[in-house]
Amino acid sequence: MTAFEVADWRRRVFALYAEVRASTDLPAAHDLWRRGRDELFAQHPSTPLLPDDRAEFTGLPVRPYDPDWRFTVEVIDADPKRMDVETGTDGIVPFERIGIADVPGVGPLDVWKLGSYGGGIFVPIKDALSRVPGGTYGGGRYLIDTIKGADLGQGAGPNSLVLDFNFAYNPSCAYDPEWACPLAQAGNTVAVEIPVGERYSGSY
Repeated sequence: MTAFEVADWRRRVFALYAEVRASTDLPAAHDLWRRGRDELFAQHPSTPLLPDDRAEFTGLPVRPYDPDWRFTVEVIDADPKRMDVETGTDGIVPFERIGIADVPGVGPLDVWKLGSYGGGIFVPIKDALSRVPGGTYGGGRYLIDTIKGADLGQGAGPNSLVLDFNFAYNPSCAYDPEWACPLAQAGNTVAVEIPVGERYSGSY
């Protein structure tokens, strides 16, 4: 893929999430998100799908919208912590913990910022279904990755976030092993099953 193709993918993702944030009909916004991602995966040159998987692709395995899995959470201060991620193309990418979001019924989640150029907030999640065949991706999913455009917005307060698990999605390395992705660490691993969002069949 070329730099221009990657840039176009990013534009499309940013635009898709902007439409999601602007919508007041959450099930409709979720359906828009699902259809938009299906189109990108199926047709865009920067799709993470491998060529053989792309030929058989019929849509990402996303569960129907459930409003009980949407939360607005305050990010509280926490001791500093650093996470260094080795990637194949960008060297070591540093993340710094900026706080903790305590999600009702789920538990505390570390909230990270990208420590290098561009900044950005990052919240991965690994739930109990990650150990179940046909459940969720074993390395965890992403809730927020603002540097890539995946952003559901700020809550009522200046240090709050909207965390909607219906929009949890798999990182690119779930589809192409050549990708090196930041995965959920202990502070983003929870004991509960989170049945909504994108699932993982393991077939692509």
